[in-house]
Amino acid sequence: MVVAPASGGVLREQERMMDLRQMEVVVAVADTGGFTAAARRLHVVQSAVSGTVRALERELGTSLFDRTTHRVALTPAGEAFVPAARATLRAAELAREAVDAVKGQLRGRITVGIMQGVWAGLHHALAALRAEHPGVVVRLRQAAVADIRQALRDGTVDLAVVALDRQQQRGLATRLLSHEDMLLVASPRRILPGTAPDGVDLAEVARLPLVDFSPGWAVRHAVDRAFRAAGVEHTTTFEVNDIVAAAELVRNDLGVCVMPASIADRFPDLRQHRFRRHAPSWQIMVVRPPGEAPPAVAALLRHIT
Repeated sequence: MVVAPASGGVLREQERMMDLRQMEVVVAVADTGGFTAAARRLHVVQSAVSGTVRALERELGTSLFDRTTHRVALTPAGEAFVPAARATLRAAELAREAVDAVKGQLRGRITVGIMQGVWAGLHHALAALRAEHPGVVVRLRQAAVADIRQALRDGTVDLAVVALDRQQQRGLATRLLSHEDMLLVASPRRILPGTAPDGVDLAEVARLPLVDFSPGWAVRHAVDRAFRAAGVEHTTTFEVNDIVAAAELVRNDLGVCVMPASIADRFPDLRQHRFRRHAPSWQIMVVRPPGEAPPAVAALLRHIT
């Protein structure tokens, strides 16, 4: 009579732990797009991943994934399950972090979204966090600003250092870090026609071969906005999704590029030209979902200035 309830309690606890593990496995398959990749991420054999998913599907009475020879895709049931599973896993993680914080042993994981080329002194904050709370693991996720914004909303990114316009900031907690004008960078060999001592004009830039970034990049958004404000039509000659590639095209005089001053300074061999008016600009800010920040996130936020 005494042993049975205890045994049942242990079994129920094991079932709850298994439920979390099942969710973790399904999320891993959804994130990586396959059972083998999920197994590598979870450091288990592929058969364990497949078996866990099959067991959960039997329990739910429906398939979570459509399996073909070439790909694994979520079914409608899987599309509904994965966000709920993410939220449950995050809630469990936050509960552990809260207990650790009370014990003075802050642990957990933080996922930080960043845009390519935007650092804003983040390494100083990360170093301070590491010294203060060595048990906290930080994952950096680099993506386009639209993807980071969506990740903040669905909870896969805890905070981000990004450039957002006013509309993109809606529904998020924001704190301004810096405001920065952009420059035109060109090869030292290129002679810009009509260049005045006080800088270049967007109308002049529009007549040059332009190296531009992909749609969805914050730099591209700021540049397009500046051209529209100036009433100037422009075309893109080269479109890239990498800052180093943009610099290389400019270095070989295949075009000119508009980029923030902090990024342009990384390529001292390129010539910088300021804009006389309608200069593209952006605001770098730290953003996160609204509400009270989890302990580990709050600790990092204290060091981001």
